[in-house]
Amino acid sequence: MADLLTIWWVWLAAALVLAILEVLAPGFIFLGFAIGAAVVGVALLGPLQLLSVPMILLVFAALSLIAWLVLRRVFALPKGQVKTFNHDIND
Repeated sequence: MADLLTIWWVWLAAALVLAILEVLAPGFIFLGFAIGAAVVGVALLGPLQLLSVPMILLVFAALSLIAWLVLRRVFALPKGQVKTFNHDIND
């Protein structure tokens, strides 16, 4: 299992699966993880390939958290504002 975590295409495949999950369950939950996995997959082609598996997982966790925080800041409603709907889709 540890050998799979050091292969770049496994991380890119995981990013694709997480992106598909985000489409099925929107809310920017899986998108941060997908971005983190994609960046780790690309980085494994270069300097990250020399790191151990726990360090790779730590980089993935940090990148996912950063991506999630950036997505939350960019796509959030202005502070104090509540999303309301004035019309129904069936009208």
